[in-house]
Amino acid sequence: MKNNPHTQYERIADAICFIKTNYQQNPSLEEIADKVGLSAYHFQRLFTDWAGVSPKQFSQYLSVEHAKKLLKDHKQSLLDTTLNTGLSSAGRLHDLFIKIEGMTPGEYKNGGKNLIISYSFMTSPFGKLIVASTEKGICHMFFEENNDKALADLIQRFPQATFTHGCDERQKLVLRIFEKDWHQLDQIKLHLKATQFQLKVWQALLTIPSGSLASYANIAQTIQQPNAARAVGTAVAKNPIAFLIPCHRVIQSSGVIGEYMWGTTRKSAIIGWESCQ
Repeated sequence: MKNNPHTQYERIADAICFIKTNYQQNPSLEEIADKVGLSAYHFQRLFTDWAGVSPKQFSQYLSVEHAKKLLKDHKQSLLDTTLNTGLSSAGRLHDLFIKIEGMTPGEYKNGGKNLIISYSFMTSPFGKLIVASTEKGICHMFFEENNDKALADLIQRFPQATFTHGCDERQKLVLRIFEKDWHQLDQIKLHLKATQFQLKVWQALLTIPSGSLASYANIAQTIQQPNAARAVGTAVAKNPIAFLIPCHRVIQSSGVIGEYMWGTTRKSAIIGWESCQ
């Protein structure tokens, strides 16, 4: 069971949810393990295999104090960074391989008419995914445990497209993004249905280093629209590419992790996992 990534993540998610809900009581390893139905020994091993650190160390990455420090560090770094610089750190290597292209006005307005979209279902460290692509790149990537619902959501986004079930080379590249060593990663191209403002915001998200966090106000400053924090929040919430476009790295200025299209527990899991890398 522990070798099944899907089952593994379900237990990890239950543990993270329990830790976040009961952090004031500082639950012991035994209490957390009992909550997910494992012995303390097996839970410690499972969690460490997944995160690379112990549950106690992981919980520190999810604290408001830690988040506030990352926000402060990111705000300071904005003084020396633009959308086209600051890409040299090892923690940002995977972002270098993600290129965004907007769909044409016709593709955007007509619900994907004349687009052929292939899709497949995958398993990630954070649960099941549906990944879809056109001939130009990945156009849709959602966390969803139910395959039927995942497909229905995809069709709703592109109601006029033609769909084929199959995993192409573009989709296979996606799984490599979850590896810890990105030096051999090939370029991942995204083909997105979006307004120019949304594309600008999503490109700005790629400037947030892996393991770091930014606020909505930070992103508004990065795109040189400091009064557009609310509009930035709306654009972030409409991101159609889970994980690759790291909307999970945007949190509230208070340090609270906040909402996430694919669940706050999954957002916490990704933030902590990236911090551990």
